[in-house]
Amino acid sequence: MAATIITTEDLREFKKELLEEIKKLLEVKSTTSSKQWLKSSEVRKLLGVSSGTLQNYRINGSLSYTKIGGTLFYSHDDIEKILSQNKINTAG
Repeated sequence: MAATIITTEDLREFKKELLEEIKKLLEVKSTTSSKQWLKSSEVRKLLGVSSGTLQNYRINGSLSYTKIGGTLFYSHDDIEKILSQNKINTAG
């Protein structure tokens, strides 16, 4: 049986390829696991707000929603957009 020599550069290349594959898998999982439409209870839990605060967001137009029957639905993309717009960067 012939011995194969693995160099440090081989290990670096393997590491790089492995990390790229893991990154791809995580990106696919994150896009497929998040639901497009969330119910009020899910939004309250996600944002950590009360039902009254969520209602205020609807009333003042901060958060758009869709009502079907008696159930309110919120777009996950809209929530992400609002969170990004209100992000505060602090210099550290």
